[in-house]
Amino acid sequence: MNKQLVIALGGNALGNTPDEQKEAVSAAARHIVQLVKDGYRIVIVHGNGPQVGMINLAFELAYKENANVSVMPFAECCAMSQGYIGFHLQNALQNTFLEQGMATHVSAAITQVIVKQDDPAFQEPTKPVGLFYSEEEANAIAKERGYTFIEDSGRGFRRVVPSPEPVDIKEKGTIRCLMENGDVVIACGGGGIPVYCKDGLLHSVDAVIDKDKAAAKLADVIDADSFIVLTAVPRVAIHFGKPEQKWLERISIAEAKQYSKEGHFAPGSMLPKIEAAIKFVEAGNGRKAIITSLENAYNAVVKDQGTIIG
Repeated sequence: MNKQLVIALGGNALGNTPDEQKEAVSAAARHIVQLVKDGYRIVIVHGNGPQVGMINLAFELAYKENANVSVMPFAECCAMSQGYIGFHLQNALQNTFLEQGMATHVSAAITQVIVKQDDPAFQEPTKPVGLFYSEEEANAIAKERGYTFIEDSGRGFRRVVPSPEPVDIKEKGTIRCLMENGDVVIACGGGGIPVYCKDGLLHSVDAVIDKDKAAAKLADVIDADSFIVLTAVPRVAIHFGKPEQKWLERISIAEAKQYSKEGHFAPGSMLPKIEAAIKFVEAGNGRKAIITSLENAYNAVVKDQGTIIG
C-alpha cells in the first residue's frame, strides 16, 4: 500500500515539562506505529508553542539578570525546540518499534521553511512571544532591539512577531528520500525555522509559522495522500459548546469555507486547522484531510472516524 500521511501533532498536547512530554510522545508513538504496521509511510509535524516559549523565556530571564548574556534570536529558539522535541519523538517511536520487533528507522530533520520577505505579515506582527513587561520596560527594549510590543489583555506588554505564510520546504528532497527508505520522519517542527531567499542565499528571520499551515505545505510538496491534524476533540463541530452543537463527519471544501465564513471556528484554535486542510485538499486530486484527536488517530485513518474534508 505505502500511502503517505503527514500528521500534525499540537505542541500543547506534548505537555509543559520534559517529563510530561516524554509521557505524551510515548502515547502518540503507539498510534503511529500501528499505522506503520499497516503499511503507511508517515511524516510527523509537531507544534512547539509552549516549548519554544520556555526556551525564549529562559534567555530573556538570563538577559534581565545579566546584560552580557545574549538574547537568542527566535529562529534559533525554534531550531532548539525542533531538536529536543524531535529527539523525544524519535526516541519514543524507535523504542516502540524495537519492542514490537520492527526494523523501522526514525529520523528527525531540522527543517527550514521558506517564506516571502515581502509577506504582509512582516508589516503587522501578531504572534505574542516571551515575557510580559511594563510599558516603560517594553519601550526601552523596543528602542534597544527594534522589537514590536502590544498590550495584552491588561496583563502588560508583550513582544509580537510576524506569522508569514509558508511557501516551500527547503529540506523536502531529504524528507522524500528518508520516506522512500522506509523511515518515519519528524520534520517542520513548530512550523519550521522561517527563512527567506535573498541574492540566492537563505536568511533566518524572527517569525513564527503556523504549524498546521507548514504541515499542509509539506504534505502538498511531497504529494501525500492524506493530511491528518490531531487536536483535542474527535471531530470538528459547528455551534461548538452551545445546545445546538453539531459534530461534522464529512464536509466538502465549499462547506468548510462557508462554516469558516460564518465564524464557527475560533481564530486561535480550529480555524487555522480548517484553513490548512482546505489548502491541502484544493492543491491536488483525490486528497483528503482529517481532523481528529490523538486517541482516535488510527481509526480516523483506517475507518474514516473523524472530520473528513475533501
